[in-house]
Amino acid sequence: MTPDYKQIYTDIIKEKYPEKINDLQIKNKIGCINTVMDVLSLNTLIFGQADGLTESKNQKLRSYDKNSVLKILDYQQKNNLSNSMTALHFKMSRNTIAKWRKYY
Repeated sequence: MTPDYKQIYTDIIKEKYPEKINDLQIKNKIGCINTVMDVLSLNTLIFGQADGLTESKNQKLRSYDKNSVLKILDYQQKNNLSNSMTALHFKMSRNTIAKWRKYY
């Protein structure tokens, strides 16, 4: 059972950011949340970029589904990036990328 992200983000916008209710980009993103990557991009749209300390704390709590992992690895392959460069782009550990490459 997965969380109802549509309801969660709708409630957050109504409570904390009522000025963003009519933003079409946010409405479209809320309507089509399918993967963890969609959740992360919507989170950035609503809350903006987090500072370094918050970002590092949040990174420890992230989990990725198989589709998101495959998208990240596909991005790495298409752009001919190393594990380190991919990790910097997605703000995660290069060891995580290496582990995923071995597994998938």
